[in-house]
Amino acid sequence: MKKSLLLVLFSLIAVAISAPVALANQAAAAAATGGGSKGVYGLVALGAGLGIGFAALGTGIGQGIAANGALEGISRNPGVSGKIMTTMIIAFAMIESLAIYALVVSLILLFVNPYKIF
Repeated sequence: MKKSLLLVLFSLIAVAISAPVALANQAAAAAATGGGSKGVYGLVALGAGLGIGFAALGTGIGQGIAANGALEGISRNPGVSGKIMTTMIIAFAMIESLAIYALVVSLILLFVNPYKIF
């Protein structure tokens, strides 16, 4: 399980590292031929979608782990359930803010005109 997870992680890192190189090569080829870089927007949309997808996946896992820890703490010591719930709700807000940041970055990528960049 660990080896396959590491393989997937390293594959994603390789794709993330090679994507800007591919975009630069595509823009250079389009500039050399005199045409616009029409495929850039599709890649930007794909990157924005993957970014928000990974952000949602990560925050979902984080909230699940936080809820698991809070429920275990409450089941072991029910007397401090109020303090644990308050801390858990604050932690949920912080975790959810990461997903909102990723959404904002994805929306910025989608609504910026990529033809002015390249």
